[in-house]
Amino acid sequence: MREAFGSSSAWPIYAALAIVVVSSAIITAANGDNFFDPANIRDMLVRSVALGIVSAGQTLVIVGGSLDLSVANLISVATIVAATVMGGDPGMVVIGVIAVLLMGAAVGLINGLIITKLQVNAFIATLGTALIMRGILDANFEGASGSIPREFGFLGYGSVGPVPISVILLIVVVAVVWFLLRGTRFGHRLYAVGGDEETARLSGVRTHRVIIGAHVLCSLCAVLTGLFIASRLRAGDPYVGSAGGYDLESIAAVVVGGTLLTGGRGGVLGTIGGVFLLAVLDNLFNLLEVNAFLKDVLRGVIIAAVALYALRHRGKGES
Repeated sequence: MREAFGSSSAWPIYAALAIVVVSSAIITAANGDNFFDPANIRDMLVRSVALGIVSAGQTLVIVGGSLDLSVANLISVATIVAATVMGGDPGMVVIGVIAVLLMGAAVGLINGLIITKLQVNAFIATLGTALIMRGILDANFEGASGSIPREFGFLGYGSVGPVPISVILLIVVVAVVWFLLRGTRFGHRLYAVGGDEETARLSGVRTHRVIIGAHVLCSLCAVLTGLFIASRLRAGDPYVGSAGGYDLESIAAVVVGGTLLTGGRGGVLGTIGGVFLLAVLDNLFNLLEVNAFLKDVLRGVIIAAVALYALRHRGKGES
């Protein structure tokens, strides 16, 4: 059940990614552009950070047989909380970050408790949480709010040599999630719960704790994404999460990356492959100035083709 880079669940997305990268390089070269220009690569990586972090968290809950539709609005709330608490004061940065992380953990805990203790379907439970947050945002905020101090901008714009700090953050998050899934009891139990919750329970796994833990970690990833976005915007935005479609986009990245939507199989390496695939496609369409509506159609067709290929390959591997 556990993932390795070369496992059947992960490698098809990287094969597809390689094909898309080569195709993009050829198409952009024919159009007079250089796909491998360092500035273009850097831009793609930075634009992958937000979706990559939230998708890493989404991987955890989906591996456990759950999902989280509240992440998009939680990202928006995180930017508002960060900008409001910090209020443009560098001395409030640490307190603002702590407040955002605590808020994220609380939302994840609520989601997990509703799903496990009240036995509400994860789709309904997290959608309900999302709607509550959406209502709070709509009732109290109409546009940019609060202020992020310039010093916190290092997260969104800083670099260590040629490597953006935000990309380092993404690598760290992915590494932590990978380790949790591969090297801890929590990860082993999460796969077991996603494979068959009742069997896991009868085997002595405290399934409710595992699911709650996965949702807390997913929400923490969402608010980290919110902190990154707030750092770049230098303000809170009540619509940035929903406008980015991070709920459905993260689920798409996870599934395209080879993780079963029903849980029990997959991992974060495949998810990040899915994130990069979406980033390369967006970059190509932007370079070619493809119509926004046509871009969505083309992305959907390509994502569906990759997902079908991954499912077909997985079916052969398990037969």
